[in-house]
Amino acid sequence: MSHHMRNLVERYSPLRECQSDIQEAFDLLAATFRKDGKLLLCGNGGSAADSEHWAGELLKGFALPRSLAASMREGLPPELASHLQWAFPVIPLTGFPAFATAFGNDVDPEYVFAQLVFALGRTGDVLAALSTSGNASNVCRAAEVARAKGLPVLALTGTTGGKLKELADVCICVPAAQTPLVQEFHLPIYHCLSLMLEEHFAKLWEQRQDWSYLL
Repeated sequence: MSHHMRNLVERYSPLRECQSDIQEAFDLLAATFRKDGKLLLCGNGGSAADSEHWAGELLKGFALPRSLAASMREGLPPELASHLQWAFPVIPLTGFPAFATAFGNDVDPEYVFAQLVFALGRTGDVLAALSTSGNASNVCRAAEVARAKGLPVLALTGTTGGKLKELADVCICVPAAQTPLVQEFHLPIYHCLSLMLEEHFAKLWEQRQDWSYLL
């Protein structure tokens, strides 16, 4: 067990029942990033904020320094390269306000995330769908498109999993039903996943001296 996972369940003992699903989520994300795939994120309200938050932890250094290797610095002035960090390719689908308002007005707001998955999702990518009930219709529509395009779906939900559980390849159903309590569990889970991913890929660099999977 990762020491990050061990720390997580020590601090949040109810999440012990989610350990195997969290490990599956890590395995899925690690395999995605190793194959040059990207992570798409979506959710509503607090889950939209969590999507943006999670993306922020992966798009820059989180707990470890992420200075660029020599192969990443090619073509960059030294001063510029010194201020950049290696990162994971992540797109929060909550971050397209002009598109979302136009599509919602001209077509249907229920399908905003679905349209973005259709437009941006490519073979090798993964969709992380956050819904405290598991029944958010726009999040489920996005998951339906992901499945149709062959993208794995990682769901973070509440205790029942809702409709999203049936659409997910990996579903982390936290032991809570009320929205605020579900969200209080989601944050430490995606923090743990971010720590695990960052450490894993940093170790790959040390072992292989190869950054090709992050270029």
